[in-house]
Amino acid sequence: MIPADRLAQIRDRFAYVEARLSDGSGDMVALGREHADLRPVIAAIDAWERVRSDLSGAQEMLADPEMRALAEDEVPRVKADLAAAEQALRVALLPRDAADARPAILEIRPGTGGEEAALFAGDLLRMYQRHAETRGWRFEIVELQETDLGGVKEAVARVEGEGVFARLKFESGVHRVQRVPETEAGGRIHTSAATVAVLPEAEAVDVQIADKDIRIDTMRASGAGGQHVNKTDSAVRITHLPTGIIVTSSLKSQHQNRDIAMQVLRTRLYDLERSRVDGARAADRRAQVGSGDRSERIRTYNFPQGRLTDHRIGLTLYSLDRIVAGDLDEVIDALVAADQAAKLADAGGMEGAA
Repeated sequence: MIPADRLAQIRDRFAYVEARLSDGSGDMVALGREHADLRPVIAAIDAWERVRSDLSGAQEMLADPEMRALAEDEVPRVKADLAAAEQALRVALLPRDAADARPAILEIRPGTGGEEAALFAGDLLRMYQRHAETRGWRFEIVELQETDLGGVKEAVARVEGEGVFARLKFESGVHRVQRVPETEAGGRIHTSAATVAVLPEAEAVDVQIADKDIRIDTMRASGAGGQHVNKTDSAVRITHLPTGIIVTSSLKSQHQNRDIAMQVLRTRLYDLERSRVDGARAADRRAQVGSGDRSERIRTYNFPQGRLTDHRIGLTLYSLDRIVAGDLDEVIDALVAADQAAKLADAGGMEGAA
């Protein structure tokens, strides 16, 4: 049973946030973010309470001889609706990752497999770019180093839109491909891999970077594409001396490159801290779909069979062409559902232990 006092506290908090937004007092950005987080929870509470009221009314009808037959049909249906509404409310009440609403920094690099791995990394970049377009997200490539054959040595993109990190965070890990490479004359199937990292974008207040801790170098941009390439010293490379993290940005404007590189550096440092905290909590978790372990092989793309397999949840789909073309919703929806189920199981276990 969901505690009534907890639901009352959420309603009180939502009313308080709405009042502060209306009178313009307080941090409008933080209040707006909290309001957006609470709104779907309030909607789930309202839906659950409506169905409870419907069930109460239907059960009262059982006492009326004239309405009894109708009520006997109605009560089972409303009970099923109530179970669904309660499940939806339990999901809405799950603790949220504070970073879920943030934009994401997407990083793709080839793994084992030489040039074929670089070509696959390019395929992944285009897959995510098309997926972002279908969802109305903004997808901006901030660093792209390509091979002579059109593969990707490294790609960094910023993705912005509703629910970006909440959905893309499940993509972090090793993606494996099985196919006949374009460079293979004998028609043999090769296996190669690429790594994907999805980081929640850091805000300036999250990470403070001292000037003494960084070295900034300007250099001539390199790689395929763009009229500015190899003509101006516009690219910026920032080295974070305490950690050794190196970030580059190669857009046209040197000033823009510095801002972007600093943003990516803050994001990587923020991710390091999140990973440290998550690691400390890991012993308390029974199950986790999106572990964030980027050395984990999460998915296989088998082109000869047209098959995609996500190894974390045992999902197999025979619609690889459509998925690689950017239609990732079925995959990500399944991962979100599995993550929610694991968290609900954990919550139930903790309630039982309590």
